[in-house]
Amino acid sequence: MTTHEVKYGLPSTVKFCSKCVISNQRPASAIEFSHTKNSRKTTMNIDNDGICDACKTAEQKENIDWKTREEELLSLLDKHRSKDGSYDCIIPGSGGKDSAYQAHVLKYKYGMNPLTITWPPILYTDYGLKNFRNWLDVGGFDNVSFYRNGRVMKLLTKLSIENLFHPFQTFILGQKNLGPKLAAKFGIPLVFYGENEAEYGNPIADNLTSLRDKSYFAMKNLNDIYLGGVSIKELKEKYEIPLKDLQSFLPAPQEELEKVNIEVHYLGYYLKWTPQEVYYYAIDNTGFQARPFRTQGTYSKYNSIDDKIDDLHYYTTFIKFGIGRASYDASQEIRNQHLTREEGVALVKKFDGEFPDRYFNEVMEYIEMQPEKFHELSEQARSPHLWDRNSSGKWQLRHNVCKTGLDD
Repeated sequence: MTTHEVKYGLPSTVKFCSKCVISNQRPASAIEFSHTKNSRKTTMNIDNDGICDACKTAEQKENIDWKTREEELLSLLDKHRSKDGSYDCIIPGSGGKDSAYQAHVLKYKYGMNPLTITWPPILYTDYGLKNFRNWLDVGGFDNVSFYRNGRVMKLLTKLSIENLFHPFQTFILGQKNLGPKLAAKFGIPLVFYGENEAEYGNPIADNLTSLRDKSYFAMKNLNDIYLGGVSIKELKEKYEIPLKDLQSFLPAPQEELEKVNIEVHYLGYYLKWTPQEVYYYAIDNTGFQARPFRTQGTYSKYNSIDDKIDDLHYYTTFIKFGIGRASYDASQEIRNQHLTREEGVALVKKFDGEFPDRYFNEVMEYIEMQPEKFHELSEQARSPHLWDRNSSGKWQLRHNVCKTGLDD
């Protein structure tokens, strides 16, 4: 049996979940500021019955006593609820369906006074910017939008592609770090995110608490931090970026968060979270609008549509892990019983891996990268255990969920 090189620490044997369409190559959530070229991935567990942890988590959600969970939420909110009209919780977001739902339900159903905070997309889409404004104007929320150093943002995004083939890292850094950092500065200890990322790929045990692990948004030692796969020391010396210009991209020091006793909770732990229902809620209450066209790489119009670089991010996951955007979307909707597995397989076959050319040249121009360079990096990022060239000389997956791969 031929043994092929395996990159990223992925499982050498590709397996697909028998319930959804995800494979065991899907990485779990990682600590972004520890990510280097040599990072090894923890990936989706698929058990001996062929069922992935995300599907098992979805099954468990059906047996949760959601009334008891809501009572736990009320107890938490009562502990932090302001009496004088001051802000009593922070909700990071950009006005997409998830943050729109969180902010609205906490304010208007549960009587909280949230301060929404935004780490803007790298490049707003027109409808992403419109949804952001509707979130605040239709929904009725105060907001702090933090526009980080644009020159450094461009460089770090470029480095994250060159070193990690991960164009979305700089957005994820801000998305995860800004909420706790501003909570500490404003003295508002309660922070809410939506769904726990663990629901889609992390070990099941990660879903047993409402709290986000502090390791994802707090740092102990600056020397252990990497941005765009580059150490802080190298960023300062080789790229001549002073530490003060990197501050907004760094997680908060752990001791700073402990002074205010910051708690970062997932609202999806307390309230049953169904993405399609959240989408309809956001339409009705905050003026959220889907894309006026299908998102490239998938069949949907309303998931992750704020940033022009978002589509490229999912293309890179297809190259690195053999999992494109349609696989992510279809797996989620199968678990929520909105699609059958057969329908999901058909959608993956039709859309997964579609190249997102709509914004590609604009993104390349913004980060000052030649398109040819991106395609060269794409070639290098393919793991030989996932990819080979077919008889026509085109790249083809060795294995896919449709069972039409080169080695299937």
